[in-house]
Amino acid sequence: MNSPTPTTIPSHSLPAQLLQIGLCAIPAQMDDFLARAVKARWSPRQILEQLVQAEVSERSRRSLVRRLRLSGIKNFKPIADFDWTWPAKIERDIIERALTLDFLPEARNLVLVGPNGLGKTMIAQNICHAAVLAGSSVLFRSAPALLEDLHRQTPEGRRHKLRTYANVGLLCIDEVGYLSFDDKAADLLYEVINRRYERKPVILTTNRPFKEWNEVFPNATCIVTLLDRLLHHADVTVIEGDSYRKRESEQETAARRRKK
Repeated sequence: MNSPTPTTIPSHSLPAQLLQIGLCAIPAQMDDFLARAVKARWSPRQILEQLVQAEVSERSRRSLVRRLRLSGIKNFKPIADFDWTWPAKIERDIIERALTLDFLPEARNLVLVGPNGLGKTMIAQNICHAAVLAGSSVLFRSAPALLEDLHRQTPEGRRHKLRTYANVGLLCIDEVGYLSFDDKAADLLYEVINRRYERKPVILTTNRPFKEWNEVFPNATCIVTLLDRLLHHADVTVIEGDSYRKRESEQETAARRRKK
Protein backbone atom coordinates (compact mmCIF):
# COMPACT_ATOMS: atom_id res chain seq x y z
CA MET A 1 0.00 0.00 0.00
CA ASN A 2 1.37 3.44 -0.87
CA SER A 3 2.27 5.81 1.96
CA PRO A 4 0.05 8.89 2.23
CA THR A 5 1.45 11.99 0.62
CA PRO A 6 2.48 14.59 3.26
CA THR A 7 0.15 17.55 3.43
CA THR A 8 1.77 20.70 2.11
CA ILE A 9 0.65 24.28 2.46
CA PRO A 10 -0.14 25.72 -0.99
CA SER A 11 2.32 28.48 -1.76
CA HIS A 12 -0.52 30.91 -2.53
CA SER A 13 -2.44 30.20 0.72
CA LEU A 14 -2.66 32.69 3.56
CA PRO A 15 -0.63 30.53 6.00
CA ALA A 16 2.15 30.21 3.41
CA GLN A 17 2.15 33.93 2.82
CA LEU A 18 2.30 34.56 6.57
CA LEU A 19 5.35 32.28 6.73
CA GLN A 20 6.93 34.17 3.85
CA ILE A 21 6.72 37.47 5.72
CA GLY A 22 8.34 35.92 8.81
CA LEU A 23 5.45 34.96 11.07
CA CYS A 24 6.05 31.63 12.78
CA ALA A 25 3.24 31.11 15.32
CA ILE A 26 0.02 32.11 13.56
CA PRO A 27 0.39 30.09 10.30
CA ALA A 28 0.20 26.78 12.18
CA GLN A 29 -2.86 27.82 14.21
CA MET A 30 -4.56 30.30 11.92
CA ASP A 31 -8.01 28.68 11.90
CA ASP A 32 -8.04 28.36 15.69
CA PHE A 33 -6.79 31.94 16.06
CA LEU A 34 -9.53 33.31 13.80
CA ALA A 35 -12.18 31.23 15.57
CA ARG A 36 -11.12 32.66 18.94
CA ALA A 37 -11.14 36.16 17.49
CA VAL A 38 -14.70 35.74 16.17
CA LYS A 39 -15.98 34.10 19.38
CA ALA A 40 -14.45 36.78 21.61
CA ARG A 41 -15.43 39.56 19.19
CA TRP A 42 -11.95 41.02 19.18
CA SER A 43 -11.58 44.45 17.69
CA PRO A 44 -9.04 44.91 14.88
CA ARG A 45 -6.63 46.34 17.46
CA GLN A 46 -7.13 43.34 19.77
CA ILE A 47 -6.51 40.98 16.87
CA LEU A 48 -3.19 42.68 16.16
CA GLU A 49 -2.26 42.67 19.85
CA GLN A 50 -3.03 38.95 20.17
CA LEU A 51 -1.13 38.19 16.97
CA VAL A 52 1.94 40.07 18.20
CA GLN A 53 1.80 38.35 21.60
CA ALA A 54 1.62 34.93 19.96
CA GLU A 55 4.56 35.73 17.67
CA VAL A 56 6.71 37.17 20.45
CA SER A 57 6.00 34.14 22.66
CA GLU A 58 6.81 31.68 19.88
CA ARG A 59 10.00 33.47 18.90
CA SER A 60 11.13 33.54 22.52
CA ARG A 61 10.43 29.82 22.81
CA ARG A 62 12.35 29.03 19.63
CA SER A 63 15.24 31.22 20.72
CA LEU A 64 15.42 29.41 24.06
CA VAL A 65 15.31 25.98 22.41
CA ARG A 66 18.04 27.01 19.98
CA ARG A 67 20.30 28.52 22.65
CA LEU A 68 19.89 25.45 24.87
CA ARG A 69 20.78 23.19 21.94
CA LEU A 70 23.83 25.21 20.96
CA SER A 71 25.03 25.60 24.55
CA GLY A 72 26.08 21.97 24.91
CA ILE A 73 24.95 21.85 28.55
CA LYS A 74 23.22 18.48 28.04
CA ASN A 75 21.48 16.61 30.89
CA PHE A 76 22.17 17.57 34.48
CA LYS A 77 20.72 17.36 37.97
CA PRO A 78 19.00 20.53 39.21
CA ILE A 79 20.75 22.46 41.96
CA ALA A 80 17.78 21.63 44.23
CA ASP A 81 19.14 18.07 44.32
CA PHE A 82 22.60 19.19 45.44
CA ASP A 83 23.51 17.90 48.90
CA TRP A 84 25.21 20.88 50.50
CA THR A 85 25.98 18.82 53.63
CA TRP A 86 28.12 16.25 51.84
CA PRO A 87 31.30 18.21 50.99
CA ALA A 88 33.67 18.71 53.90
CA LYS A 89 34.16 22.28 52.64
CA ILE A 90 32.04 24.34 50.27
CA GLU A 91 31.41 28.09 50.05
CA ARG A 92 27.68 27.97 49.46
CA ASP A 93 27.29 31.75 49.45
CA ILE A 94 29.63 32.15 46.46
CA ILE A 95 27.81 29.48 44.47
CA GLU A 96 24.34 30.79 45.29
CA ARG A 97 25.42 34.30 44.36
CA ALA A 98 26.73 32.99 41.04
CA LEU A 99 23.33 31.40 40.41
CA THR A 100 21.83 34.90 40.49
CA LEU A 101 24.09 35.69 37.49
CA ASP A 102 25.36 38.90 39.03
CA PHE A 103 28.85 38.13 37.73
CA LEU A 104 27.75 38.28 34.08
CA PRO A 105 27.50 42.07 33.64
CA GLU A 106 30.69 42.50 35.69
CA ALA A 107 32.61 40.10 33.39
CA ARG A 108 33.89 38.29 36.48
CA ASN A 109 35.07 34.71 36.24
CA LEU A 110 34.04 31.82 38.48
CA VAL A 111 36.57 29.06 39.14
CA LEU A 112 35.52 25.86 40.91
CA VAL A 113 38.41 23.84 42.31
CA GLY A 114 38.15 20.41 43.89
CA PRO A 115 38.55 16.64 43.56
CA ASN A 116 36.46 14.52 41.23
CA GLY A 117 32.88 13.70 42.12
CA LEU A 118 31.96 16.70 44.28
CA GLY A 119 29.53 18.38 41.89
CA LYS A 120 31.66 21.03 40.18
CA THR A 121 30.24 20.18 36.75
CA MET A 122 26.68 20.01 38.09
CA ILE A 123 27.03 23.46 39.66
CA ALA A 124 28.50 24.89 36.45
CA GLN A 125 25.71 23.35 34.35
CA ASN A 126 23.04 24.88 36.59
CA ILE A 127 24.61 28.33 36.35
CA CYS A 128 24.91 28.03 32.57
CA HIS A 129 21.30 26.86 32.29
CA ALA A 130 20.14 29.84 34.36
CA ALA A 131 22.10 32.12 32.02
CA VAL A 132 20.39 30.63 28.97
CA LEU A 133 16.97 31.08 30.57
CA ALA A 134 17.91 34.70 31.28
CA GLY A 135 18.61 35.28 27.59
CA SER A 136 22.39 34.92 27.41
CA SER A 137 24.26 32.97 24.79
CA VAL A 138 26.22 30.16 26.45
CA LEU A 139 28.81 27.58 25.45
CA PHE A 140 29.55 24.71 27.82
CA ARG A 141 32.59 22.69 26.74
CA SER A 142 34.98 20.30 28.42
CA ALA A 143 38.58 21.46 28.22
CA PRO A 144 39.61 18.47 26.05
CA ALA A 145 36.73 19.10 23.62
CA LEU A 146 37.42 22.84 23.37
CA LEU A 147 41.16 22.40 22.83
CA GLU A 148 40.68 19.58 20.33
CA ASP A 149 38.15 21.73 18.47
CA LEU A 150 40.69 24.54 18.16
CA HIS A 151 43.66 22.28 17.44
CA ARG A 152 42.12 20.48 14.47
CA GLN A 153 41.08 23.66 12.63
CA THR A 154 42.77 25.26 9.67
CA PRO A 155 44.30 28.67 10.50
CA GLU A 156 41.21 30.44 9.15
CA GLY A 157 38.89 28.00 10.93
CA ARG A 158 40.79 28.52 14.18
CA ARG A 159 40.41 32.29 13.91
CA HIS A 160 36.66 31.83 13.43
CA LYS A 161 36.39 29.46 16.41
CA LEU A 162 38.42 31.79 18.61
CA ARG A 163 36.04 34.62 17.76
CA THR A 164 33.12 32.39 18.74
CA TYR A 165 34.68 31.43 22.06
CA ALA A 166 35.71 35.04 22.68
CA ASN A 167 32.31 36.61 22.05
CA VAL A 168 29.74 34.19 23.48
CA GLY A 169 27.94 35.67 26.49
CA LEU A 170 29.13 33.00 28.94
CA LEU A 171 31.80 30.36 28.31
CA CYS A 172 32.22 27.37 30.63
CA ILE A 173 35.43 25.33 30.36
CA ASP A 174 34.90 22.12 32.30
CA GLU A 175 37.43 19.56 33.57
CA VAL A 176 40.74 21.38 33.21
CA GLY A 177 43.34 19.05 34.66
CA TYR A 178 41.70 15.70 34.04
CA LEU A 179 44.06 15.16 31.08
CA SER A 180 47.53 16.48 30.32
CA PHE A 181 48.06 18.70 27.29
CA ASP A 182 51.02 19.97 25.32
CA ASP A 183 52.30 23.54 25.25
CA LYS A 184 50.29 24.24 22.08
CA ALA A 185 47.08 23.48 23.99
CA ALA A 186 48.15 25.90 26.72
CA ASP A 187 48.68 28.61 24.11
CA LEU A 188 45.19 28.00 22.73
CA LEU A 189 43.60 28.11 26.18
CA TYR A 190 45.50 31.31 26.95
CA GLU A 191 44.23 32.83 23.71
CA VAL A 192 40.63 32.09 24.68
CA ILE A 193 41.03 33.48 28.20
CA ASN A 194 42.93 36.53 27.00
CA ARG A 195 40.33 37.42 24.39
CA ARG A 196 37.59 37.33 27.03
CA TYR A 197 39.66 39.14 29.66
CA GLU A 198 37.67 42.02 31.20
CA ARG A 199 35.04 41.62 28.46
CA LYS A 200 33.12 38.40 29.01
CA PRO A 201 32.88 35.99 31.96
CA VAL A 202 34.30 32.47 32.15
CA ILE A 203 33.31 29.57 34.38
CA LEU A 204 36.13 27.07 34.77
CA THR A 205 36.24 23.84 36.75
CA THR A 206 39.43 22.03 37.66
CA ASN A 207 40.49 19.15 39.88
CA ARG A 208 44.05 20.47 40.16
CA PRO A 209 45.31 23.35 42.32
CA PHE A 210 46.88 26.12 40.28
CA LYS A 211 50.40 25.24 41.45
CA GLU A 212 50.02 21.93 39.57
CA TRP A 213 48.95 23.42 36.23
CA ASN A 214 52.54 23.11 34.99
CA GLU A 215 51.93 19.36 35.20
CA VAL A 216 48.71 19.70 33.20
CA PHE A 217 50.49 21.74 30.52
CA PRO A 218 54.12 20.52 30.63
CA ASN A 219 56.71 22.81 29.03
CA ALA A 220 54.16 25.60 28.52
CA THR A 221 55.58 29.07 29.08
CA CYS A 222 52.27 30.94 29.28
CA ILE A 223 50.79 29.33 32.43
CA VAL A 224 51.64 32.22 34.75
CA THR A 225 50.16 34.76 32.34
CA LEU A 226 47.13 32.55 31.69
CA LEU A 227 46.37 32.27 35.41
CA ASP A 228 46.98 36.00 35.85
CA ARG A 229 44.26 36.78 33.29
CA LEU A 230 41.89 34.08 34.56
CA LEU A 231 42.10 35.01 38.25
CA HIS A 232 42.41 38.80 38.09
CA HIS A 233 38.64 39.34 38.23
CA ALA A 234 37.40 36.03 39.60
CA ASP A 235 35.66 34.29 42.46
CA VAL A 236 37.64 31.15 43.24
CA THR A 237 35.92 28.58 45.43
CA VAL A 238 37.44 25.33 46.65
CA ILE A 239 35.27 22.28 47.31
CA GLU A 240 36.73 19.53 49.49
CA GLY A 241 35.50 16.09 50.48
CA ASP A 242 34.89 12.57 49.21
CA SER A 243 33.29 11.76 45.89
CA TYR A 244 29.47 11.67 45.63
CA ARG A 245 29.81 8.89 43.09
CA LYS A 246 31.83 6.79 45.53
CA ARG A 247 29.15 7.30 48.18
CA GLU A 248 26.36 6.36 45.75
CA SER A 249 28.27 3.26 44.67
CA GLU A 250 28.69 2.19 48.29
CA GLN A 251 24.99 2.81 48.96
CA GLU A 252 23.97 0.74 45.92
CA THR A 253 26.28 -2.10 47.00
CA ALA A 254 24.83 -2.05 50.52
CA ALA A 255 21.28 -2.07 49.12
CA ARG A 256 22.00 -5.10 46.95
CA ARG A 257 23.45 -6.95 49.92
CA ARG A 258 20.36 -6.25 52.00
CA LYS A 259 18.16 -7.76 49.27
CA LYS A 260 20.05 -11.07 49.37
